[in-house]
Amino acid sequence: MRFTLVDKILDLEPGSRITTVKNLTMAEEYLAEHFPSFPVMPGVMMIEAITQSGAWLVRVSEQFRHSVILLKEAKMVKFGQFVTPGSQLTVTCEQIASDETTTTLKAKGQMNGKTSVSAKVVLERFNLRDRHAGFRRDDRRLQAHHLKTFQMLATPDLRQKFDKLVAQGARTD
Repeated sequence: MRFTLVDKILDLEPGSRITTVKNLTMAEEYLAEHFPSFPVMPGVMMIEAITQSGAWLVRVSEQFRHSVILLKEAKMVKFGQFVTPGSQLTVTCEQIASDETTTTLKAKGQMNGKTSVSAKVVLERFNLRDRHAGFRRDDRRLQAHHLKTFQMLATPDLRQKFDKLVAQGARTD
């Protein structure tokens, strides 16, 4: 199963920060089981929303250079207010460190100004071709998919701000 936990990118400053939103609706399949009489967004899904938001920051910051961005580590995770259907989770991530393969972010998810989740996460990034030369085409396909998805998720102001980047296409060096 694939869950898209970023509905819109509201603000993005490459190499610095990102703000996204996830609108939680009863259409989320996992809510039927979590919990039937009191549906709430599972904590692991809130961490995934942070991961996906952080991945967008990394992608844009490095001009979509890497095809794969994964959660490597989550530290200091704290949960607060429940996120319920009909609510909007606003996720903010701030980049605090970066090296050749990882980016560390301080992140939080809030609903109505109250914290629902906070964490420090480490994201790992790479290209499939670096692990197997035959995957170069898959890297290009994934990078193109990420560019197209960014255009759909970003606000009109952000799309305009990053039009030049998007027009250049994904870097494949």
